Amino acid sequence: MNTIKTYLLVCLSLLFFDSYSQIGDLFKKAKKELLGTDSKSLSDEDIAKGLKQALEIGVKNAVDIASARDGFYKSDKIKIPFPPSAKTVEDAVRSVGMGEQVDKFVESLNRAAEKATAKSMEILTDAVKDITIEDGIKIVKGKDDEATKYLKKNTQSDLKKSFAPIIKDAINQVNVAKYWADIAGIYNKIPFVSKIEPNLNEYVNKKTIDGIFILVAEKEKDIRKNPEERITELLKKIFG
Repeated sequence: MNTIKTYLLVCLSLLFFDSYSQIGDLFKKAKKELLGTDSKSLSDEDIAKGLKQALEIGVKNAVDIASARDGFYKSDKIKIPFPPSAKTVEDAVRSVGMGEQVDKFVESLNRAAEKATAKSMEILTDAVKDITIEDGIKIVKGKDDEATKYLKKNTQSDLKKSFAPIIKDAINQVNVAKYWADIAGIYNKIPFVSKIEPNLNEYVNKKTIDGIFILVAEKEKDIRKNPEERITELLKKIFG
């Protein structure tokens, strides 16, 4: 690999995780890598592994948080609300004093997401393995959540398909359908209302995936800005 290419890759990699440090210091570190006065020159493979490790750390952090009890339900950032498409149902049922049923239903949606997330680790980490060095260069030039956006864009369709049976099973375990049936039964007794039947499986699927990537993006931003978040030797070598 020629000197110019190596220099560029090292500088971009350093910027990826320390974009708010002084630029001059970053370039000095890059030069040391190239001249061999600090450590061995970094290879394309080192850089690619570093980027993947960063995402793997973000994914693990997100899954650990979201899959814990109340990971979704008590989160200000990723809690799944009553389906917006059925907002009229929520308002009508609450207006007749049945808010407790609504709250139980919302809790059940979030419990389903927590259970599903617990089984998502392998799906997400497998997706990280496909990132190439060319993809990595584009990522390091981007914003604080560039790696997360790349991962979501390139995995969302597959994740949705893979999650479908997991979500369905989780929904059955926490009685989402039962709580919805209770609410729909109350709502349908109100004169002159039109029935609404949201696709709960699809709704929870989408909101679960969205929630996971919100947390992954937070971890990516932390690693970029905070040296203490670079917990592996390779990340310290490349981005320290």
